[in-house]
Amino acid sequence: MAEFRDSHDQLTFLDSSNDVHLSHPTLFTTSRVSSNSSPVLIREVIALVLLVVLSDLTLYRSVGYAGPAVLFVLGPLLLCLGTVRLVGDLSLWILSPMLALLSLRLLWCGSHLAVITGFVLLCCFTMSLAGLRPYLTQVVVFTSKWIEAGYRGLHHYFRTLSRLSPVVLRTQSFSIALPILTFVVFSSIFVMANPHLVRSLGRKFSRLVVNLDLWMQQLHFSEVLFCLVATWLAVGMLRPAVRQFELSDREPYQKQQITKSPYYEPYRNSLVVVIGLFTLYLIFEFQTLWFRTFPPGFHYSGYAHEGAIWLTIALGLATIMLSLIFRGTILRDPRLARLKTLSWVWSLQNMILALAVFNRLFIYIGFNGMTRMRVIGILGAASVVCGFLLVLQKIARGHSFTWLIRRQLWTVSVAIYLYAVLPVDAFVNQYNVNRVLEGDLRPSVQISAHPTSDEGLLCLRSLTELPNDFIREGIRAMLTERWIELTEKSPVPAPRHWTAKQFASDRLKKQLSRIAPRWQNSSEVAETDESSHLRRLSKIEEFRVYAYQWY
Repeated sequence: MAEFRDSHDQLTFLDSSNDVHLSHPTLFTTSRVSSNSSPVLIREVIALVLLVVLSDLTLYRSVGYAGPAVLFVLGPLLLCLGTVRLVGDLSLWILSPMLALLSLRLLWCGSHLAVITGFVLLCCFTMSLAGLRPYLTQVVVFTSKWIEAGYRGLHHYFRTLSRLSPVVLRTQSFSIALPILTFVVFSSIFVMANPHLVRSLGRKFSRLVVNLDLWMQQLHFSEVLFCLVATWLAVGMLRPAVRQFELSDREPYQKQQITKSPYYEPYRNSLVVVIGLFTLYLIFEFQTLWFRTFPPGFHYSGYAHEGAIWLTIALGLATIMLSLIFRGTILRDPRLARLKTLSWVWSLQNMILALAVFNRLFIYIGFNGMTRMRVIGILGAASVVCGFLLVLQKIARGHSFTWLIRRQLWTVSVAIYLYAVLPVDAFVNQYNVNRVLEGDLRPSVQISAHPTSDEGLLCLRSLTELPNDFIREGIRAMLTERWIELTEKSPVPAPRHWTAKQFASDRLKKQLSRIAPRWQNSSEVAETDESSHLRRLSKIEEFRVYAYQWY
């Protein structure tokens, strides 16, 4: 009969048949940090109330991306204020600037992807406050415990309230209540001594009552339910149920007896085969796609687009194959050094293949410009290369498969974060505009065929004076349509909600307000009637048809 005993610092295996005790303190550790027994703190209650109010204002009542931007800045500060057991992990120094940069992105020109990324980062930040390293697999488990942690925290609040007697309340609260009462009394006296302050404060109080009445009239049951859910989750964040499992960074087989593995020959033969195959293919790739001028009718999409995807898949498969080979019993084989030599040769070939992937992508970009998907392709290929480098580090340092998976997930997450936070539309459109201004009109097809945000439209101003009639008039029509949307969405413009603030849109509106009136003498007049709208749509369609020759 065998059983496991789990302690705070080691895992002990007991075999009753021979009383063998095997301890692996570095292989598997379990640590528990309980916050349910901690006393309720004043700063915790203040942070909880402010978190619920902040969530209501920036999420439920939000109409734009500025609301989540404020949440991702103030929310972490409130979590730092109210977390019961504030341990902290070094990852906080990375997550904090990431959240700040993401908030700036949301204020400039937000997206749904950026909001989702922000919530994931906020979960990682909460986990780091509890002293846990935010590996993505553990983040999922950690956040799934919020409901349970919220229930335990609220139950702890109720038990604390039930134990409070009037005597306890007096002894604990008198040191706070007396200074507050003193401040209120003397400040009221000073106000009453100045009639001007009385009238001013009276007007402000009346305005506050009116605003509070309006707010209560807009209060719905769904908002009350939202605040209750936010309270529950906030309690779970302030009093998390922490349980961390750490796997060793090294394979345990390295400490066992050296024996020959039955998988050595299959692995060795497979590596020899792929080395030969990669050698032949790289020669072919170098002769066909490097340092040559492509003739008219060259299949750019097939070679540079679809081909790059297939080569990226080959890199991914190589990563998986190497990570699976160097684990388990093969690490005890005395011939491991020979297998590693073959893996280094194949790794060098994979790095050359990665250069081939980027070469194909840039061939496609050089043909007809940059797009969002090509940016994704570059980030994706870079992620695969980083993942392959992690595999090489795993082989060289003897890290475990869990170590590799955690960092592979980090690599993909960083790529998604970069796409969410970087001004991709501005980069894409500015690249295409520069090419068009240099006389290469082919990238104009990407401007006409793909949607863009206001930060991308900001880059198109230079094309409104282009000699080419199709491009110039099409760009003017696109910008005029957007200008009308920004300035005349309703017959009586209403004040915008503060969460709808987007600095890129405001800047575009100011820019178009200065240059759009210059187009009054052209064939396209900035009017709002239906006929002018149809004429602009016709110009946009003519631009699209003209540019489609380079699609």
